[in-house]
Amino acid sequence: MVLVAAVCAFVLVGCVSAPPTNRGGGSNGSAGASQSDPGSERNPSECEYVEDDNAAKDVDLPPMTNVIHTGTAEATLETEEGSLVITLDRASAPCTVNSFLSLAEQEFFDDTECHRLSDEGIFILQCGDPTGTGTGGPGYQFADELNEETAYPAGTVAMANAGENTNGSQFFLVFQDTPLSPDYTVFGHLDEDSLGVLLALVQRGHDASYDDGSGRPTPPIVIEKASLTGESTKAPSASPTPSSSGR
Repeated sequence: MVLVAAVCAFVLVGCVSAPPTNRGGGSNGSAGASQSDPGSERNPSECEYVEDDNAAKDVDLPPMTNVIHTGTAEATLETEEGSLVITLDRASAPCTVNSFLSLAEQEFFDDTECHRLSDEGIFILQCGDPTGTGTGGPGYQFADELNEETAYPAGTVAMANAGENTNGSQFFLVFQDTPLSPDYTVFGHLDEDSLGVLLALVQRGHDASYDDGSGRPTPPIVIEKASLTGESTKAPSASPTPSSSGR
């Protein structure tokens, strides 16, 4: 996953319309076509995750039924500068939160480098690829959960993608209000203290190794551990069927 400009084509440094994209979104970008239109009616407690051949780590698919689709959950990303506490919005992005928590439970994000930092035009730190190259994913893709009125103020946590319905594991943290088209699923927000931690991390700078002027953080920014707060993505157990003996 990288941040590129759909119109600026990686040429104009700091182009404010540059959206996050995902180089690890699959070999042919066809997952979106195989998924139902995210704008169509669907059961909010069901999600679809389509397997691909781009797994950076072996993980199980997230639960696809009995998905919690109300309220919030909380996840914490540990870094050497402190904790990034994310309030996850199950109501707005249930399938995205379900996937994120499943990957965290399976230690997918632990000891991974955030591979891209942009501090001109768009202000984001991009993470979620265990290979640290921007090409890795979880071995599956899933549909967008979008709102036309979506904005990306400081503290926003959203999914990077390679086009429509190509979400995987990579996400970005916004550290300054950033103008983007509403094409990237917002699934959480940092609290005020965590935004301060994020600012401390990104102020170290980057190597400007990408053509648009962004680059790899220097020194590396590492997610040491991703943990959950009091919740699990596991689907509720089905009610037991009464035995014929009545026990």
